[in-house]
Amino acid sequence: MNVDVVVVGGGAMGSAAAWQLARTGKSVVLLERFEEGHHAGASHGATRNFNTAYAESDYLDLLAESRTLWDELSDESGTQLLDLVGLANHGNAARLRTVREAHRERGIESHFISAAEAGERWQGMNFRGDVLFVPGSGRVRAAEALRALRAAAEARGARFEYSTPVRSIRVLGPDSVLVATDHSEFTARRVVVTAGAWTDKVLDGLAALPPLVVTQEQPAHFTPLDGSLEWPSFNHNPDPDDPRDAYWYSPVYGMMTPGEGIKAGWHGVGPVTDPDARTFQPEPRQLEALVRYAREWLPGVDPSSAVPISCTYTTTPNEDFVLDAFGPLVVGAGFSGHGFKFTPAIGRVLADIADGGVAAPRFSASR
Repeated sequence: MNVDVVVVGGGAMGSAAAWQLARTGKSVVLLERFEEGHHAGASHGATRNFNTAYAESDYLDLLAESRTLWDELSDESGTQLLDLVGLANHGNAARLRTVREAHRERGIESHFISAAEAGERWQGMNFRGDVLFVPGSGRVRAAEALRALRAAAEARGARFEYSTPVRSIRVLGPDSVLVATDHSEFTARRVVVTAGAWTDKVLDGLAALPPLVVTQEQPAHFTPLDGSLEWPSFNHNPDPDDPRDAYWYSPVYGMMTPGEGIKAGWHGVGPVTDPDARTFQPEPRQLEALVRYAREWLPGVDPSSAVPISCTYTTTPNEDFVLDAFGPLVVGAGFSGHGFKFTPAIGRVLADIADGGVAAPRFSASR
């Protein structure tokens, strides 16, 4: 079968790429090895932070575009996808001052509030220093976003094939790639690979990528003690100069997940894993430390109620994304830990690269 573009990987980024490619009138087939809604990768779950606390211009550009595109997708699907409950950032005050200055230069609304004021406003949380609050942030309804992306892409003619592993990708020429599954072959001008933890396995040496480290991350949901409390989304960084944070080895992120509780998790410190050989069981020391964190910093939850979640992170050494072309292959990789909020803009960038464009130099594989 001949097609303009084959997308390999049907998580958030692949679905967004299919939507954006179909918007330009291209014929698109998306191939996903697992069933729709599976829990084997990084895109499942009900919520993600929509966090605009960045200082880097490339990410702030993507965030501005993402906000516009989330709203467009929401309008197309008739589904609310963003809950702008605000996001409280605390810890690492020097970094937060840098973020606030970048926001000021761009006219992004954010402001500092004292720990006492923050504790009064959000009584389910503890604070030690000033808090940078960003009211235009909050959370993405992640599971609904995946459904909306598929529906929007299919409405423009894209075809999604789940439970269809890609067995080989063979570059035939500058505008010709053969993609084989167990039952079909597709010849495409471009192939967009957004395979998450399976990126290296799918590409099998066809692209010179930076090292992609796959880890099994283990956040958890905690039961709130008082359903009337207000919860912003939050990011909390340890203070390297404070001995009280000695046990705390990573930033913590979290948000209210309606119907499931308060989600909290360490950022990117799970054990390295093979995505095809995961245990899906939490690492005991990290879960114990997360429960301790909840006991000390989240007084509004029952720390003994932790329900662990298992997902994969796929990260580059500097945690920047890879958005790049290798001949007729377009690769999007390394999103885990902070990528979901950018999903619709990443889809647009990948579609542009497939059409001969380039991403910002920050996202080059050779950087």
